[in-house]
Amino acid sequence: MENVWNARLPRINEPAPDFTAKTTHGPRSLQDYRGKWLLLFSHPADFTPVCTTEFLAFAAAYERFRQLGCELLGLSIDSIYSHLAWIRNIKEKFGVDIPFAIIDDLSMRIAHDYGMIQPGASDTSAVRATFFIDPEGKVRAMVYYPMTNGRSVEEFLRLLEALQTSDRHGVATPEGWRPGEKVMVPPPATAKDAEARAKAGHEYTDWYFCKAEIAKLAPKKKKRGTR
Repeated sequence: MENVWNARLPRINEPAPDFTAKTTHGPRSLQDYRGKWLLLFSHPADFTPVCTTEFLAFAAAYERFRQLGCELLGLSIDSIYSHLAWIRNIKEKFGVDIPFAIIDDLSMRIAHDYGMIQPGASDTSAVRATFFIDPEGKVRAMVYYPMTNGRSVEEFLRLLEALQTSDRHGVATPEGWRPGEKVMVPPPATAKDAEARAKAGHEYTDWYFCKAEIAKLAPKKKKRGTR
C-alpha cells in the first residue's frame, strides 16, 4: 500500500493516467473520451447518503455538461453489480435515471493512479476526488473533498466554462467568474507594455490588474497558465 501511495500522482497540464475498465455502460478507456472534455469523479461507496445526493445532482446537470462538450464518468471501489443495484435503487426511490457510466474499480488500480485513495481518510475507500480532463487527455484541474461533505456540481460547471474560456481567449478569470462577466487581461510582459497599459482601453486599476469584456479583446491563440 505504501509503495503505491508514494507513486507519482497526476499533475495539472500533464497527461491523465491511462485506464481501461468495466463500467455500467460496458468497457471504457480514457481514449474513448479523446476529443471531448471528461469529468472523472470518485465517491466513497454505493448506497451511502451523501454520494446519493451527488449522483442526483450530476444526473440533473448531465445535459448541461454535454452541451459544453463534457462527459461524466463516476468511480468507486465497488463491483459492477453493486453499481447496478444502486442506480436501480436511485431510480426506484427518487425517480431519477443515472445517465453516465460508473467504473468498477475493485482492484483499486485506477483509484491509486489518480490519488483517490488517501490513507489519512481511508485505506479502502476513495475520497471525493474530481478530475477535469481536456480533449487532449491532459489533467486541467483537480478538486478533492473529504468523505463527509458533498461537492458542488454547480461549481464544476462554472469551472468547466472558465477553463474553456481561458483556452479560447488566452485570458484568466477572476474569483467566482461566470459567462458574460469581465475577464482578467494577461499582465504585460515588458516595461513598455506596462507603461501603455493605462491607455489600452481596459477597466484599469493598475498595470498588472485590468479587466475587460471578452468581445473587446483582440483574438488570441490558445494559452494556458495565465495567472
